[in-house]
Amino acid sequence: MLSYLHAFHAGNYADVQKHAALTLALAMMEAKSSAIACFDTHAGSGLYELDSDRARKTAEADRGIRRVWDHRDALVSADWQPLLEILTTINGHAGPLSRYAGSPEWFLRFLRAQDSLTLYELHSSEGEQLSSVVGGRNARVRREDGLKGLLRALPPKAPRLLALVDPSYEIKEDYAAVAKTLEKAWRLCRHGVFLIWYPILTEGHERTLLEAVRASTVRKVLRNELRLVNPPVRGMIGTGLLVVNPPWQFPERLETMLGEVCKSDLLDTTMTQDWLVPE
Repeated sequence: MLSYLHAFHAGNYADVQKHAALTLALAMMEAKSSAIACFDTHAGSGLYELDSDRARKTAEADRGIRRVWDHRDALVSADWQPLLEILTTINGHAGPLSRYAGSPEWFLRFLRAQDSLTLYELHSSEGEQLSSVVGGRNARVRREDGLKGLLRALPPKAPRLLALVDPSYEIKEDYAAVAKTLEKAWRLCRHGVFLIWYPILTEGHERTLLEAVRASTVRKVLRNELRLVNPPVRGMIGTGLLVVNPPWQFPERLETMLGEVCKSDLLDTTMTQDWLVPE
């Protein structure tokens, strides 16, 4: 199934969580000069217009990144600054937010000469748009299954690895597939940093992923979850992120970042963070 289009959901509270963690990981890892091999297994189209018909149909960005943007002057954590500066550059101004970066764009904005980036996208229209966004920039776009592609690319030639895995979970089998891929990838590159996003649903399908990771050989897995204060009766009631091998002090800094926006006038969420699997 390839019906999912992220344009309907770009900039929602799940993106805020996911991209806060991604930009924090990139900034912290780039404190060292050694090369990083970056992978994005479900890249999407790269850039999103928040006033497009698709985005306005759900208006999820209005309750997500746009609220954060409107309250940006009140954010204390310096770790928000790289994200906010990139959004300012993408929009060309500091006024109302009209464009939002998908994960490929965040990676590209941080990419250094010594780093590499491989983007996977199977959806035909998303892949075409992604290729146009990437253009001549320093990244490879692969039109193939990102989970299989990641495993074929490991271990990387670069001394360090950062991989983002965030499928749409359109089919329930994705939860088990992600857990199996993570364990295989970890065995191939045990020092790699892996970010695994998942939705929290009323049906509880995410438990398949969490229980499989907990039962696997993978170690040092941080779990961060945001849950809506007023959840819907059906569907997504929260957003989760697993971070394997988080950099030193990453957990504290991520908790501080997201704690600032988990408020009634911003994301309307509560946050929990713990170690799903200890070191």
